[in-house]
Amino acid sequence: MRIDKFLKVSRLIKRRTVAKEMADQERVLVNGRQVKSSYNVAINDIIEIQFGVKALKVKVLNIKKTTKKAEASDLYEVVE
Repeated sequence: MRIDKFLKVSRLIKRRTVAKEMADQERVLVNGRQVKSSYNVAINDIIEIQFGVKALKVKVLNIKKTTKKAEASDLYEVVE
């Protein structure tokens, strides 16, 4: 699954267009490397999303095409 779609499905970012823009602006890192929105997420990837001076770092636990809002956090765990 593309990273922009994963970020939307997991509810880490509410809109896929925003997730795509953030990745293309190099504000999304996977395993310490900047990636574009076309990057394919894998289980155990460490995703870091940069929100200005703050960052959120999560580990991918599962990948699903869709998920209910209450189950979205089952797709990742916050690290650090």
